[in-house]
Amino acid sequence: MNELAAEQCEACRIGAAPVTDEELTKLQQSIPEWRVVTREGVRQLVRVFKFKNFLEAMAFTQKIADIAEAAGHHPALLTEWGQVTVSWWTHKIGGLHRNDFIMAAKTDQCSS
Repeated sequence: MNELAAEQCEACRIGAAPVTDEELTKLQQSIPEWRVVTREGVRQLVRVFKFKNFLEAMAFTQKIADIAEAAGHHPALLTEWGQVTVSWWTHKIGGLHRNDFIMAAKTDQCSS
């Protein structure tokens, strides 16, 4: 099991420090299929998951909704026929926090 996936999100407040570039490099090693993208100046973790059909994509979307709600940390989800794009970032700090990497690892577990 990915060690990050075993961690729990911590409450994040406005002004909390985003991950440093050094931390990002280390954390990315635990979630190698995720890429860091910058959208409107905000760094995000993004991964596209492929499925055989829309129903499988919807079932996966619901799994992510369930873990997000339990953690109190919510991603952007784009569900389409045969794929789901998941984007994690911390809205309160406008960037990436350790919580985003934890949730990306938990998302990976939902896909297996």
